[in-house]
Amino acid sequence: MRLGMTSSQPTNFELGLEDLMGEAVEAERHGLDSFWIPNIFQLDGISAAMLAGQRTSRIELGTGVIPTPPRHPAAMAQQALTAQLVCEGRFTLGIGLSHKLVTEGMFGLSYARPARQMREYLEVLVPLLRGEKAEADGDFYAANLELSVPGHRDVDTIVAAMGPQMLRVAGRLAQGTMPWLAGPKTLESHIVPAIRAGAREAGRAEPRIVAALPIALTANAEATREAIDRIFVMYTQIPSYAGMLEREGGVMPSQVSLVGDESELRSGLSRLAEIGVTDYVGVPVPVDAETPVRTRAFLGGEAS
Repeated sequence: MRLGMTSSQPTNFELGLEDLMGEAVEAERHGLDSFWIPNIFQLDGISAAMLAGQRTSRIELGTGVIPTPPRHPAAMAQQALTAQLVCEGRFTLGIGLSHKLVTEGMFGLSYARPARQMREYLEVLVPLLRGEKAEADGDFYAANLELSVPGHRDVDTIVAAMGPQMLRVAGRLAQGTMPWLAGPKTLESHIVPAIRAGAREAGRAEPRIVAALPIALTANAEATREAIDRIFVMYTQIPSYAGMLEREGGVMPSQVSLVGDESELRSGLSRLAEIGVTDYVGVPVPVDAETPVRTRAFLGGEAS
């Protein structure tokens, strides 16, 4: 199982560009396999990944994740292909539909039939990322074009999918999925089998399952879990994430997080690997300034 971390953007809305670049450099220095950049309402994820690609030489750089509704798939493909050139083949495009609250309430766009939206989006996006022509005339997206990017390098796509239909779409058309706050029970009984079934139906290779969960190497697990629930409580109010936590047994975010000493974290990582997770991505918990640093060093050591 490959090991990575996200930037601290999910918990640090003031994170500046240079600080973000520093985190990417440190992730590579510590030996992590991947570094993922969210795209919330801060820095643009693809642009930041390109800049990180110029500061690093080995580590995979991914977006976790870019909302699809505000960007036509052709525009997304053009950005991703450019990023892939800058990153010299180390860039992975993570995308997702976001949520009804954001898509309709903030962007003023439609969130109707989300699985159909994503299917049509990928039917335009994926051919362009392979250097092929996109021809589509769907209910949500239409296209009749091809891109000509000198030095073209294919880009893999990871879809943030949690519902059964979305997971099937991701399995059939993308290279994998990146669920957030999906615990081991949910991954084993729902996410892993559903996306694998979609891939098998399409005659495709086994998909990547990139599980993103909070992580903290700490001697004070109780206080850290309290902090996790306080920091990430908003996700218990968002239907898709609340559904994942309900599948896990009606738990709070801290109860699907990896928290504790080295032995406890290794046990949690081993459990994820056993159930088919191909990539673990840790989301740092800012209990104090040193905890994310220690945690990153630990994960890097485990990845070596």
